[in-house]
Amino acid sequence: SVWTPLSPSQFLRRQQVLQLYRKILRAIREVPAEADRHYLKDWAREEFRRNKDATEEDAIRMMITQGNMQLQELQRTLRLAKS
Repeated sequence: SVWTPLSPSQFLRRQQVLQLYRKILRAIREVPAEADRHYLKDWAREEFRRNKDATEEDAIRMMITQGNMQLQELQRTLRLAKS
């Protein structure tokens, strides 16, 4: 396949996706149980891999929003577990 440069909006979207992925992996590192950590890491990796070829702007925006909500939910759960 021929490589085509990303448009500015695609570039920004890609940065958002990568940033979200890193934040999710960072949050998962805080999960106390190793089995849960392993499961969540596989789930996150698979989820991002499954959607890596998405090109529809609205769909990508929606996935980023959903990912951020799942990240917040995980962070909330971790905070509650520590308190």
